[in-house]
This record gives sequence, structure tokens and C-alpha cells, in this order.
Amino acid sequence: MSRELPSLNALRAFEATARLGSVGGAARELHVTHGAISRQLRVLEDELGSALFVRQGRGVMLTATGEQLRDRVASAFDQLRHGWAELRRDRDGSPFVLGCPSSLLARWVIPRLERLEHDLPTLKLHLSPEEDPLAPRHAEPDAALALTLPPWPAGWQVHVLASERIGPVVSPRYAGLARLLERGISALGEESLLHTQSRPQAWPAWANACGISPASLHYGQGFARLFYLLEAAVAGLGVAIAPAPLVQDDIASGRLLAPWGFRPTDASWILATPGRRSDHRIEAMVAWLRKELARDAQL
Repeated sequence: MSRELPSLNALRAFEATARLGSVGGAARELHVTHGAISRQLRVLEDELGSALFVRQGRGVMLTATGEQLRDRVASAFDQLRHGWAELRRDRDGSPFVLGCPSSLLARWVIPRLERLEHDLPTLKLHLSPEEDPLAPRHAEPDAALALTLPPWPAGWQVHVLASERIGPVVSPRYAGLARLLERGISALGEESLLHTQSRPQAWPAWANACGISPASLHYGQGFARLFYLLEAAVAGLGVAIAPAPLVQDDIASGRLLAPWGFRPTDASWILATPGRRSDHRIEAMVAWLRKELARDAQL
């Protein structure tokens, strides 16, 4: 009578060999001999009554049966790895690493850290400034907070938090403020608008939403990052464009005005997690971020 499950050691040897395409590579990864891997593979082939690999050069290639087994085994081992990693994080108190662009970090996350610590007291948060936290060249965080347009990046599970809303902001100290308020939104066509190189589509997106031709806009000083752009606006250097949550505190304190309000765009605030990572802390972060962004939208 056959067993319900084959040897787990044999399945582990098979998964490593299929993933690496080499018996020798699997032996090195699992710290066993080449012969031990070969014996475990023969156990599986004997139980299935079918070959799993054929030799190809110095490596091996999966047969049709091997491909079917690989698809099932790889998924199972991925779940085991993620589950084990989550248990270890819980036991050793590993911090939750959140990748975040520096402008969002400085102008939105940090001002809300005290509230985050109060609402999620067991979360050990580690903030990792990354201008593009979704880029594969960066070390993989537990999650990435971003303000971006679809399509969402491959290899990430994306939780949409809120739609983006943007609008012009200006300091009460700006020399041309009285003229702008008197003449209304059309006067922006005569301004040298402050803009950011990281979001060149912001002003055109807002103009389209307002029924204004983007071609009628004129640009002045540009800044590499949104954070610098908004500091320039606070200093009274001109009219800037900004996502509403990043300037709510400045508007509340009177440091900035938003005379024409904010309009939705096609971009969204998202929290993205690598692959199929399972981490109960993600759900708590998603719920908290959605609550905070909804709170901002009511201000």
C-alpha cells in the first residue's frame, strides 16, 4: 500500500534540484553529498513510476512529470518558508521594515509616528528612506509605501489605500498672492510655477482635471524632490502643486493656502508587499494607513 505522502527529505531534494537545475547545486545548498541527492530523487521516481529529470549538459532538465511535481512542490515550500519566516519574526521581535520615499517620510509618516505608536503599540517599525522603494535594485523591505500610478509593479502584492488628490498651494507670504486671489484660477497661466522633476505629470494632471489646457502653464524653478518643492512654497518662492495629505498640516497651521482645493488623479497611495509574503502586521498597517488617509480627506 502506497504512502499518502512521499519522504519530505526527498521532496526537499527534488525542489532544490528543480529550482537550481543541478544535482550538485542542490547538494551544496542542502549541505549533503551529490549521491544523497541522487538517492532521494530515485525514491520519488520509484514511487511515481516515472522519471523526473533527464540529463542536459552538466545539469538536468525536468520531464513533463517533473514539471507537474515542481509546480506543486514549489508552491508548498514557498508557503512553508513564508510561514516559518513569519513565526521567527514574531518570536525574535524583528522590526517591520517600511520602505518609503523621503518626501512622504518627512511630510506625512514622521508627523504621524506618535499616533502610529499609540494605535499599534506592538509594532516595531523601522523606516527605510528609498526614493523608489518598489525598484528591484533595493533591499527588500517588509512593505513599501508609495504614491504611484498603475500598472502596479510585477512581483508585489498591492493594497490600494486611497486615491491621490492634488492641488496648487502657496504661502501667505508670496508676493503675488493678492493678484492670484483677485483674478482666480486663470491667473496661474501667468505664473512661473514651481515644479518637481520626480512628478512632472502633476501640474498637467491637475490642469486637465480643472478643464485648463496644460499648454497654457509656464514653469519656473524645478526641484529634484517633492520635499524641496514644498519647502520652497512655504518660503514664499511661488505656487507649487502637492498631494493633499502632504500639506494638510501646513494648511492647518496657516503656513500654506490651497485657494482652489484639490482634485483627484489616476494615481493612488499604495502599500505593497513582496510576492506572496504572509505577515499579520501587514493587515494592521493597511487598516491604519487607510484610516489616516481617510482622516486627512475630511480635513
